[in-house]
Amino acid sequence: MPAIRLRGAGLGFGERTLWDGLDLDIAPGEFVAVLGPNGSGKTSMLKVLLGQLALRAGTAEIVGAPARTGNADIGYIPQQKTIDAGVQLRGVDLVGLGVDGHRWGLGLRGRGERKRKVAEAVAAVGAQHYAHAPLELMSGGEQQRLRVAQALVGDPKVLLCDEPLLSLDMANQRLVAELIDRRRRTHDTAVVFVTHEINPILPLVDRVLYLVNGEFRIGTPDEVMTSEVLSELYRTEVDVLRVRGRLVVVGTGDTLDALGSAGAEHCHAETTQSGVHA
Repeated sequence: MPAIRLRGAGLGFGERTLWDGLDLDIAPGEFVAVLGPNGSGKTSMLKVLLGQLALRAGTAEIVGAPARTGNADIGYIPQQKTIDAGVQLRGVDLVGLGVDGHRWGLGLRGRGERKRKVAEAVAAVGAQHYAHAPLELMSGGEQQRLRVAQALVGDPKVLLCDEPLLSLDMANQRLVAELIDRRRRTHDTAVVFVTHEINPILPLVDRVLYLVNGEFRIGTPDEVMTSEVLSELYRTEVDVLRVRGRLVVVGTGDTLDALGSAGAEHCHAETTQSGVHA
């Protein structure tokens, strides 16, 4: 049974169609990256799978059941966000919301089980030494590691990631990506990873879903991330270059093309050194 199944799926707002006629099965343990410019419907797709948005056409299923809110089979990792000063929330409190944030009252036995689950999730992401500190004192990378723990604490079959590498430096991008990849390999968890930054996850990705201008392409990175395919999607000339194992996409008109700011700076340095110029 697929972990995620979309059949004839279409989504739009008013007269604008984000995507239509999408058929997609994602197997347990598969890592699918969702790419595309801002406004192409990447985050909206996650909201459909979370049961927060209704499709205009077609169906969406999670582990054989219609997508719905409050689905315990789903873990969700949001973008890294700044914690407001004065928010009295520790790392373990954030992770604990993944256990019981949707209900009131656990009882004594439930509190013991909650504590065990939180401790295991914190250990799984290597955050034991700072998980009891206030979130506002942590770095962005430390906070995001705990958001991964929060998403995993309920032992989900599907992990939905909404640009979880945004605003992280390259070292923390790699660390967070490796945590997610390790989870899917050890627990057969399907991963849907929305990103502008494909390079930190390029070695991990099984397939790419690229959304542009109401159209889409699905395939392996080698099948989708080509000059021919992206030129067809964007309806303009697009060049895809491979430089030292990284992708450089030029000509889409997107602010960051297929790279995040850290990746773009890194690739600019490498292309200048190698004589390949964007």
